[in-house]
Amino acid sequence: MRSKETSTSTFRNLLREISMLLAYEVCRDMPTTLREIETPIAPMATPVLDGKKIVLISILRAGSGILDGMLQILPSARVGHIGLYRDHQTLQAVEYFFKVPDNMGDRDAILMDPMLATGNSAVAAVTRLKATQPRSIKFVCLLACPEGLAAFHAAHPDVPVFTAAVDERLNEKSYIVPGLGDAGDRLFGTK
Repeated sequence: MRSKETSTSTFRNLLREISMLLAYEVCRDMPTTLREIETPIAPMATPVLDGKKIVLISILRAGSGILDGMLQILPSARVGHIGLYRDHQTLQAVEYFFKVPDNMGDRDAILMDPMLATGNSAVAAVTRLKATQPRSIKFVCLLACPEGLAAFHAAHPDVPVFTAAVDERLNEKSYIVPGLGDAGDRLFGTK
């Protein structure tokens, strides 16, 4: 996936697969409810995730790649979007779109963005999301670096981060090293 030779299609498929694995980890401690079912052998009460209370929130645009995999595991989850871009001068996040389901106080939010680099976008997204007062928030990313994790946890120590890998550092242009380049461009075949 990290190779610069990896095609858009392969990158997209790998991101979806990794996202499904991350979904399992993110949901591991979520509350379940018992539902009465009948197996071919006997009736039983089986634990089921409360999917109607989960909302998957993609930080546009690259978060959409994680969203696809998460929806494979949590198909009944609601979906929200936060549009942010990084101002290349200040490196600060600028919001241009925000749409989440109503009644967030009853919901567990899973916020997604492939990269946790400076942490500015993730911090801004969580701050904005907290204003809706969800029951809980978890942040999911493909790659993180120590600087991004430190900034994120300084701003939101109550929000756990789930990531597939923690890379070495940020470079002078605030890209993760060794990283994989711009996840959005790789996901959508843009430059």
